[in-house]
Amino acid sequence: MYLNHFKLKALPFSITPDTGFFYQSPVHREAMNLLLVSIASGDGFIKLSGEVGTGKTLLCRKLLTALEADHETAYIPNPFLNPTALRMAIADELGLQYPRNLGQHRLLKLITERLVELKRAGRHLVLIIDEAQAMPDESLEALRLLSNLETEQEKLLTIVLFGQPELDSKLNQPKIRQLKQRILFSYRLDALNRFELRAYLHHRLQIAGNSDPHLFTIRAIRRLQRASSGIPRLINILGHKALMAAYGQGDKRILPRHVERAVRDTEDVRQRLPGSGY
Repeated sequence: MYLNHFKLKALPFSITPDTGFFYQSPVHREAMNLLLVSIASGDGFIKLSGEVGTGKTLLCRKLLTALEADHETAYIPNPFLNPTALRMAIADELGLQYPRNLGQHRLLKLITERLVELKRAGRHLVLIIDEAQAMPDESLEALRLLSNLETEQEKLLTIVLFGQPELDSKLNQPKIRQLKQRILFSYRLDALNRFELRAYLHHRLQIAGNSDPHLFTIRAIRRLQRASSGIPRLINILGHKALMAAYGQGDKRILPRHVERAVRDTEDVRQRLPGSGY
């Protein structure tokens, strides 16, 4: 592959959510700070939304790492679950042992007892749900009821919802309004601008072993910004393919023609661009 050609130790633009490559853009830094402050204050519901590919899952995993020392965490990456399966998933995350035919009332009681134990030990549960737009409406309602668990002084858990913009549409339904009213803090991730994109490229390349700030030329970065609209996942896909194109042609710099080659090879990007060119 192109690793030796560009003096890299690892693939710089993998689309897997590797926290070692996490780039704190101003938007992501602000989002992380809001999440940490909201969790520290014991807020019941927090929501973070963003378009596909804006870095929600990576931020979610970064949050889990940041919380592990002082909080108990439960992570549900695929919440397309009915209310019964949702409660069981939470119980599993809490390490509870129970028969699978246990009634829902008794299961909820076990969960509550575990949360009280954690609270007495100075540990507050943070339940993090990724791809929350996939949750059935009845499961969202079950989640709202779960948030009622509290002592006389404070909530027993904080629930953080990560989701695509469809989550906002779902929460606007009249039948979900009670849950929406409980969301005290919400944040929306935006795409990277051209200056952030340049810093993002350099950050990932440097971690991967190449510290040359001019590996991508200015014109190539402009083409990349226009083609990707600043969405990190698309930047990674196009960046990887542009490196492959440059390697195939024996070039040591990423030029606009390499980005164009990457765009032609990426159907999702071609469909996003107006007309046939840039």
